Amino acid sequence: MGGVSAQERRESVIRAAIAEFAIAGYRGTTTAAIADRVGVKQPYLFRLFPDKKAIFLAALTRSAEDTRLAFERAADGVGGGERAGQVMADAYAQLISTCPETLLMQMQGYVTVAAAEAQGDDVIGEVVRAGWMSIWETVHLSLGADAERTAGFFACGMLGNMLTAIGLPVNAGR
Repeated sequence: MGGVSAQERRESVIRAAIAEFAIAGYRGTTTAAIADRVGVKQPYLFRLFPDKKAIFLAALTRSAEDTRLAFERAADGVGGGERAGQVMADAYAQLISTCPETLLMQMQGYVTVAAAEAQGDDVIGEVVRAGWMSIWETVHLSLGADAERTAGFFACGMLGNMLTAIGLPVNAGR
């Protein structure tokens, strides 16, 4: 990976980690699998990240930020209300149809929180909750800070998440 900045190398590892963790979860993913996907030797990962957990946390953060940015970009300049909800829903459907690993990574994070916290590790939960709150706030403000509309948006979104997770097209719920 000569000629590539450290940030670009980190980004390639995070993207590979999202793909691997999305498929196999935290426990089922090895750093060797991530390294293979990036095309580097395993020790190289540990020059960029201290351990597997740090890679997982970076992948969780990135997947939440990708989702938040998809909503923000879609709603930019649209104004609040119904139109904002529709363009954000369309942007999310596009995101999960073209990059389902983004959604699946977030779902792996939700699953991992309970197990980690049961063992006294609150860090994963903190990262997952912070990511969720950033997504919530972006959507909520885009919908005119209407709590009922925001809750309805996320309820429909969770249906789309479930359909994607079990391998059905998002429009199967319509």
